[in-house]
Amino acid sequence: MEVKVSDIKALREKTGAGMMDCKKALVETECDVEAAEAKLKEWGLAGVKKRFDRATNEGRIFIAESSKAIALVEIDCETDFVCRNDDFIKGGQNIAKIALDKHISKPVAELEDIVRDMASVIKENITLKRVALVESSSGEYVHSYLHGEGRLGVVVKVRSDAPGAFDNAEIAGLVHDLALHIAAFKPLFVDQSCISADWVKEQQELFKQQVDEDEKVRGKPANVIEGILAGKLKKRMTEISLADQGFVKDEKQSVKSVIDAVSKATGIPLSVVDFVYSKIGED
Repeated sequence: MEVKVSDIKALREKTGAGMMDCKKALVETECDVEAAEAKLKEWGLAGVKKRFDRATNEGRIFIAESSKAIALVEIDCETDFVCRNDDFIKGGQNIAKIALDKHISKPVAELEDIVRDMASVIKENITLKRVALVESSSGEYVHSYLHGEGRLGVVVKVRSDAPGAFDNAEIAGLVHDLALHIAAFKPLFVDQSCISADWVKEQQELFKQQVDEDEKVRGKPANVIEGILAGKLKKRMTEISLADQGFVKDEKQSVKSVIDAVSKATGIPLSVVDFVYSKIGED
C-alpha cells in the first residue's frame, strides 16, 4: 500500500527511528500509527538483544543540579560516535533530570526502561552504569565538574557553619579547585577516618603476600617485616586519602593544609563532607 511521506516523517519525529524503518512499519501495519510504533520498538529491542554481549567502553556522564542537590548519571555505549548522538545526549540529560527531581540515587527500572528505549532507536548496546545523588543540608554546598565532553565527572560536597560562606569568592574558588583535584588524582576516601577496617585488612593481606614473595625481604627479622608492612600501608592510605594528597595546584602542600590555610585567611571554616567520581571506561 502507498504510505504518505508526511506520515513517515511524523512517525520518525515521534520515535527517532530511521525513515526506511518507519515506512516499513507503516506498510506492515496498514498505516496504524500506534501499531507501527509498537512494531518499531519490537524491532529495536530485538536488535539490541543481539548486541548485549558487545563491550560498552564509550559513553557520557550527565549532570543535573539544583541549589540543594546534584544528580550524576553515567551511560555507556559501544562507540564514541553514539555518545555524541543528539538522541543519546537528550536521553541522558532527561535521565539525570528525573534522578534529580525524584531523588533517585541508584539505577532503577524507570531509568533503565528509558535507556532501553534509547538503545532500540540508536541500535547500539547502551547501559545505565551509574546513578549518584549528592544532596546538601543546612551549612552544606554541592559543586560539580565535567571534563572532556562528559568523559569524567565529579561532585563534591563541603560544609561550613559560617553565614554566607559559599558566597565568598575565595571559598567558591577553592571548592572548584577541590573538584578539579578529585578529577585529576582520583582519591578513594575523604580522609583516613573514612577508610573501612575491611579495606585495611585487604591491603594488609596484599602487602604480606608481596613480602612473602620477595626473597630479599622475607628472610628479615619479624619486627623489620612488620615495620615494612606498616610503612606500605601508611603510604597507600596517604595516596588514596583526599586530605593527605598533594594539592593539584601545589603538590608540596596537602589538600588539608590548603583548606586550613584558606579557612584561616578568610575566617571561614571549611571541610569536605563527601564526593563522587566517575570516569568512562573505569569501574
